Amino acid sequence: MPTIVRRSPGARGYLARVTIHLYRTGPFAIVALAASIAGASCAPMQPTARVAPSPPVPASGAPRASVGIAPRDTMLRHGRDSAPAPKPPGAPVVSVVEIAREAVAVFGDSATFTPIDVPGTNGAAEPTWDIDVHTFATNERVAHFVELFTGEARERFTRRLSRGTRYDGMIRARLRAGGIPEDMSYLALVESGYDPDAYSRAAAVGIWQFMASTARGVGLRVDWWVDERRDPVRSTDGAVRFLNYLRKQFGSMYLAAAAYNGGPGRVARGLVRYSDDLEGTTGDSLFFALAETDYLRRETRDYVPQLVAAALVGKASARYGVFPESLPPLQFDTVRVPAATPLIAVAMASGASLAEIGDLNRHLLRGMTPPEGPALVRVPVGRAAGFAARLDMLDDSLLRAFTRVTTKKGETMLRLATKHRLTVKQLGWYNRKVSRTKKGALVAGQVILIPAAGVVAGARDVPDPGIEKWGRPARSRVRTHVVKAGETLASIANHFGTTSAAVMRLNRLKTKLIVPGQSLVVSGGGGGKATTAKKRPGKAGAKAAKKKQPAR
Repeated sequence: MPTIVRRSPGARGYLARVTIHLYRTGPFAIVALAASIAGASCAPMQPTARVAPSPPVPASGAPRASVGIAPRDTMLRHGRDSAPAPKPPGAPVVSVVEIAREAVAVFGDSATFTPIDVPGTNGAAEPTWDIDVHTFATNERVAHFVELFTGEARERFTRRLSRGTRYDGMIRARLRAGGIPEDMSYLALVESGYDPDAYSRAAAVGIWQFMASTARGVGLRVDWWVDERRDPVRSTDGAVRFLNYLRKQFGSMYLAAAAYNGGPGRVARGLVRYSDDLEGTTGDSLFFALAETDYLRRETRDYVPQLVAAALVGKASARYGVFPESLPPLQFDTVRVPAATPLIAVAMASGASLAEIGDLNRHLLRGMTPPEGPALVRVPVGRAAGFAARLDMLDDSLLRAFTRVTTKKGETMLRLATKHRLTVKQLGWYNRKVSRTKKGALVAGQVILIPAAGVVAGARDVPDPGIEKWGRPARSRVRTHVVKAGETLASIANHFGTTSAAVMRLNRLKTKLIVPGQSLVVSGGGGGKATTAKKRPGKAGAKAAKKKQPAR
């Protein structure tokens, strides 16, 4: 970062005049001017995601977030062969950090910046990593994925990197604040390609691919109205908590990543089973040594090599001939609205489109805020001022999420849906539990909610958030238990007729600390993430198979 080389009593006043003079030009011009004042050619600027107070600026040489590029027409530029514009005579030299601080003071919450890396001042052109990629760069599987990401799968990998530029700054800031290496952000690339709506065959959801029970265990809300796994910000907070727990258990970031994918139970049991073979191996090398035993599932064995390869290519993409597009970073302001407020009303009061509001509030599934109480809703940057007054001015019909009707004898969901220009599925989004007669008609006298057209327009057609597709254990003697809120290791052990020590031994737990959503093996010796058991033939089938065996 450029440093102040000269300071005079007029520095503060000069800085203020520059900042105020550029108020009408926009925040990007202010930051671009900072680079010019610092004596460097102007580099593309990268505003941070405005979702939380910015953590402290890392020391020189530490990895920094790269979350977007300012529009070209908002930046001061010099030709390649031209010299920087001369400074006004006697003008004090100020730092980029000071410019950014003044910009925040003028623009408030709508202009938060990441200090830029000026080329040539601190080695910004040469990427650095805060996870160990160099030690394992020559690993066979890592090299395979580097070749894949830069060859056959280059187009798909580039699309994922491009999508990630929208969320990368926010993710890195939250990882850093939580004490997790910033380059673990590439875990989201491997998990979902940074897709907030990613949905796996096992019903894992979102950028960080949480199952519903695990998500609830790390503090996320997952129910019929809200699914915070689809919220990039809240789900990242949950991932930070989970990764911190796993790193505390295993003492290695790469073992934590393997446990994130394959389950902490399987990783722990593998370390116990092969403890003699792994003796003398420590740190992140433990994962690669365990992977050589073939105890972990193939997906998990390849998971960390993909992470390392993604970090190698993603952070030095130009070196590998990969050029992702830079998207605008995730930014928003937050407003409070009453219960059951339609998102279409939020859009109208904020002057935004329904699509914009939906994109910022992917976790709100039904086109409205939950019906049980006030809620925080995100709006585009700069749209929070005066929002409450504009919301109050809207007609009551626009603020009403649904109307109530009482069913009559013989009515059906199809008849009601058709009458109100809805599909049966759409009507079902707001009426999960209805009583029907044996013939399928609705029981007379019950209340049915009819959603407004604007509410349905903002709703999301997604699978039931509570679905979890767990397979059965491969061996019937293995029993697992998902930890619920309020349970302790002792209470679980007592319930299954075992001891805390036995459960700790089966799961290689160093402490009795457990968290809701965690899967524990409570009896048996195999396990890990359950798989569907193969159907065994009955007695007749077994005899027939025996007869077909060739004579020896």
